[in-house]
Amino acid sequence: MKKILLFSIALFIFCSGISQNRVSAPADWRNNPAKWKPPILDPQTTAQEQATSPQKLKSLLDEENIGKTWYDLQTNTGMQNRMYGYDDGTIGATWILGYNTSGFDDRGTGYNYFDGTEWDEIPTERIEDDRTGWPAYAPFGSNGEMIVAHYSGADQEGLVFMGREEKGTGDWQFFDLAPPTGSPGLAWPRLATGGQMHSVMHLITLTLPEALGGNLFEEMDGAILYSRSSDGGTTWDPEHQLIDLINGTYYTHFSGDTYEIETRDEVVAILAGDSWVDLLLLKSTDGGDSWEKTIIWQNPYPLFDPNNPIVTDTFYCADGAHDLAIDPAGKVHVVFGINRAMCADGATLSWFPLVDGLGYWNEDRQTFSDDLHSLDPYGHPDSELVEDYSLIGWAQDVNLNNEWDILGEVGLYYIGVSSMPTLVVDDLNRIYVVFSSVTETFNNGVQDYRHLWGRGSPNGGLWWGEFVDFTSGLVHIYDECVYPAMSPSSDEAVFLAYQLDNEPGLHLRGDEDPPAENLIYFMEIQKPEFLTGIGNEYQQPVDFEVSQVYPNPASGNAVIHVNTGQRSTISCEVYNTAGQLVATHNPGVVSPGINTIQVSDGNLPRSTYFCKININGYTVTRKMMVK
Repeated sequence: MKKILLFSIALFIFCSGISQNRVSAPADWRNNPAKWKPPILDPQTTAQEQATSPQKLKSLLDEENIGKTWYDLQTNTGMQNRMYGYDDGTIGATWILGYNTSGFDDRGTGYNYFDGTEWDEIPTERIEDDRTGWPAYAPFGSNGEMIVAHYSGADQEGLVFMGREEKGTGDWQFFDLAPPTGSPGLAWPRLATGGQMHSVMHLITLTLPEALGGNLFEEMDGAILYSRSSDGGTTWDPEHQLIDLINGTYYTHFSGDTYEIETRDEVVAILAGDSWVDLLLLKSTDGGDSWEKTIIWQNPYPLFDPNNPIVTDTFYCADGAHDLAIDPAGKVHVVFGINRAMCADGATLSWFPLVDGLGYWNEDRQTFSDDLHSLDPYGHPDSELVEDYSLIGWAQDVNLNNEWDILGEVGLYYIGVSSMPTLVVDDLNRIYVVFSSVTETFNNGVQDYRHLWGRGSPNGGLWWGEFVDFTSGLVHIYDECVYPAMSPSSDEAVFLAYQLDNEPGLHLRGDEDPPAENLIYFMEIQKPEFLTGIGNEYQQPVDFEVSQVYPNPASGNAVIHVNTGQRSTISCEVYNTAGQLVATHNPGVVSPGINTIQVSDGNLPRSTYFCKININGYTVTRKMMVK
């Protein structure tokens, strides 16, 4: 496949060499709440003064602009599957398209296709005839593709499907799925395909809440319904099933865009939840016939009803933006944004714009309790998060001065500082996470910008590599980079699409800025560079793994863990930035398992160092900062 993103080692070291030392907003900033607003189905807009995004310079990372839109609300909270990379090197990608800022009557599905050599021309019209929104994309059949979106402001209600037997070419075939009896509409769908040759469609969608013209469905104001089709949507079995484990006995509601679905072989997994609902996993190992439920994080206020709120304490919570992936063994991995919530007066729901943290969990882990501080990312004694284990993301100290130098005014997305995560697990059980995070030193003088940050784990989440700002180039100095969506498939690279414009926040929600042109960008990230930035890391044999330096920065002792699958000979050399050897550590012959190398004893001067670990003739380099 054409390599669209090629880092030089020097550029990558600059990007990935960001200190993992935690920095955060001052406590008085973090503890300042704001009123939460519910998801939007059909924002009402009027024509205003319009701004066009400036012509983009050539990115150092050689990204590709594949789409444009003036409709800037790609999701209310978490992202759908919006793209897929195929085995033959082709890629399909979708987004919400809209150019007419006076009501966006042209809103619908934007689509582009990479044929293995180049992308098609940027589209100026939606695929559908009628007004729709929120497309989800999946492969279908031996060589086809399928999209689903919801009708909104159209003559029909429910969902519209768009499919082609041959991806990238030919006419789209359309069919509808009407709402169930008892619900006037469906919204915010998610789609994944499984079975032989992606022949089985697995769909989840939400019944229309009362605030958006809907009504209670089975006593729920927003119920997640599951449907499955093995014949291309001609029939559905089940159709609009409210799975018993998430019905009105357990929850009063679910909010739009706070759920995802993923498949691998016969495993189907659904992730759902937000600040006022448990973060939960539904998993089926028989293709959707039966389900088991795991409460990953338990909300401290069961059956909380936003329509009839009660007074609550302040508690840390999942923010509703999350993603999941299934590894080769069928195990589910989850990433989720962290925030804080409260209902202090029994009427107003609040969130905290400057609370920061990205959580990680998999099915081998303990779940999180309903303690008010179980998801506290700031070191509270009752917190159940462990840094670099279950707390894997936070805003970075870009200028390395041990402070988070932001203006404190951020775009309103009603999520945490580091959120909108997207997750991929490949066939070697390596994990790739990208998220959007408010980034210091990047602002327009009034508000701070978000950049896209990545982090990887070479061993299924056991430990995590350094942070990488994938949008750190000069071309992105004045860019708000949001709504990342990775293809669930990968080869030697992972595939990412996202939205950018030159103003923090949105026109259609939150800030309600004047409308502006937004660009949809595609990025291809090579896995070795994503995980480590050291080119020879992935030429090593698969029988050993090397952690990052911990702690990093170090003020005293610092160590590296080497996990070996056989008896091995290990040595370590520590170099300063001038290339001078300053220390050696020679464990010699070690037994299989996790072995610890002390790379600093607290006597090294404050500086940056490179630890060169030799294992049976293979070399891996890790960066260390001493403060």
